[in-house]
Amino acid sequence: MSFSGPSIISGGKTARRAFEFGRTYVVRPKGKHLATVVWLHGLGDNGSRGSQLLETLPLPNIKWICPTAPTRPITVFGGFPSTACDLIGELSENAPDDVEGFDAAAAHIANLLSTEPADIKLGIGGFSMGAATYILQPAFL
Repeated sequence: MSFSGPSIISGGKTARRAFEFGRTYVVRPKGKHLATVVWLHGLGDNGSRGSQLLETLPLPNIKWICPTAPTRPITVFGGFPSTACDLIGELSENAPDDVEGFDAAAAHIANLLSTEPADIKLGIGGFSMGAATYILQPAFL
């Protein structure tokens, strides 16, 4: 398992704030490298815990990239800081999305995958908030 340091994504010209992502953990394939999957963690978690679980799976040809989301004040937690890509303003179906946070996450994921070899399959997945981050990104569809 290896890791890289934090990165800062500003989101381009329209961004009003920068997002500093935490450490990214990498689980290298034990066999021939055939696929790379970016695995996104849940609210309040980090890339380290995901990587520890993923390296136990019997999937020897997959490289797992496990980034850590930025630490941000979470509205539904009364502003208490937690790792998250979304501010989570309210828990309802009609709650507004944190577009800036999701755009920063998409840019970070694209950056993580940008150096992968052209001949391997790429994937994105996640648990809880991480799965929601992936699903809400039109860039990934």
